[in-house]
Amino acid sequence: MATDGKMTMGVIVGNRGFFPDHLAKSGREEMLRVLEAAGMDGVALTPEQSKYGAVETREESRRCADLFRKNRDRIDGIIVTLPNFGEERAIADALRLADIQVPVLIQATPDDPKKMTIASRRDSFCGKMSACNNLRQYGIPYSITNLHTEAPDSPEFAKDLEWFAGVCRVVKGFRNLRVGAIGARPTAFNTVRYSEKILESQGISIETLDLSEVLGRIERMKDNDDAAQAKLNAIKKYVDSSSVPAPALLKMAKLGAVVDRWMADTEVAISAVQCWTSIEENLGVVPCTVMSMMSDSLLSSACEVDICGVLGMHALRLASGTPSALLDWNNNYGSDPNKAVCFHCSNLPKHFFRSVKMDFQEIIAGTVGKDNTFGTCVGLIKPEKMSFARFSTDDTAGKMRGYVGEGKFTDDPLNTFGGAGVVEIPQMQKLLHFICERGFEHHVAANLSAVAGSVHEATTRYLGWDMYWHEGPNQAC
Repeated sequence: MATDGKMTMGVIVGNRGFFPDHLAKSGREEMLRVLEAAGMDGVALTPEQSKYGAVETREESRRCADLFRKNRDRIDGIIVTLPNFGEERAIADALRLADIQVPVLIQATPDDPKKMTIASRRDSFCGKMSACNNLRQYGIPYSITNLHTEAPDSPEFAKDLEWFAGVCRVVKGFRNLRVGAIGARPTAFNTVRYSEKILESQGISIETLDLSEVLGRIERMKDNDDAAQAKLNAIKKYVDSSSVPAPALLKMAKLGAVVDRWMADTEVAISAVQCWTSIEENLGVVPCTVMSMMSDSLLSSACEVDICGVLGMHALRLASGTPSALLDWNNNYGSDPNKAVCFHCSNLPKHFFRSVKMDFQEIIAGTVGKDNTFGTCVGLIKPEKMSFARFSTDDTAGKMRGYVGEGKFTDDPLNTFGGAGVVEIPQMQKLLHFICERGFEHHVAANLSAVAGSVHEATTRYLGWDMYWHEGPNQAC
């Protein structure tokens, strides 16, 4: 799985003197070994800074908090490990004093029924409840492992650690996020309306760029511009464009070079681009390949200025470390109630396709002519597991809302244009009813992964959004 670089976890080792404190020593060492094996760094008190590097007293809580604050820019999340009962007040105090606002995972190591004497008994089973109770009282959000007790070196914890890492990446990736809105919302797409003010209240800023500025910069760019030529070479390496006229490829290259430069200058991480049909009429190409390349490089890009759509792409991308696409919930697939055709015309990243080539956009060609619509990526989506997400600004309630879930792309036959695939989702009719009853958009973000749980945990527990997890735990329409 790809990631955005090596992750760092703060580690709080719980200890309580009534219980065998040698377990704190071995527990700390075990957790740090597990993190190292998972390719992560661990930041924890050393045995020189506190007894066994654990946290039990107020002074040790303060030392732990100081350590975390010094590493604020490195720490992606915090793991509270309970090798014995643990001192719940010290754990809560350390988190409160650190105040670094990252996800927290509570892990408790199980007892061995053969080692239940006073010398070896852990009581972490019970201590985890006390730790969670105190964090609840302190108003500190936290996550818990799938099983109440899990050994750090167990397969169960390995799976939970991967899930938690996805949670941390989503939370961090949405902090002070800057999103590029390139062009105006097309008049016919009321469905992609959104509230900039609600997003700003969540720490998400929108940087706008008028399409006339893009077209003006392209017009002033020379054919032999270094950035344009580099992008042209990248396009030819990225996708088979042998049937596309050279002038159209150069236009795409200039468009890509202009967008790349603007995003770098404005520190924009992801983007949504106006397409229908201004770019075709005024530039003579579709932006699909340029956007596909951005998404494939983990710089998610959505069409029709669907800002909330690209936020869904971004969340799935952060959780999985792999490219996301924006699709339409587009067609039924025969009479199977749990299958549908997901489609776009298309700017899907190459990562999604069985095979792909560049062609013209058949829908818009009927309006502006074939010669003005080269640049779309055509192919079928490969059969893979699939996660989906949709976010929306609930303008009347003044909050964020959305839904997530999982299914799979199938290898069912499909004879169509653009980028498309057949998706199978359990209880899909229930999901479709939910989408229509709640007035969600027809666009949905997709990722070839199973990370709905990470996205749901990040958005609900740490971002505070109103989310529905289709067929997830304790979810109902």
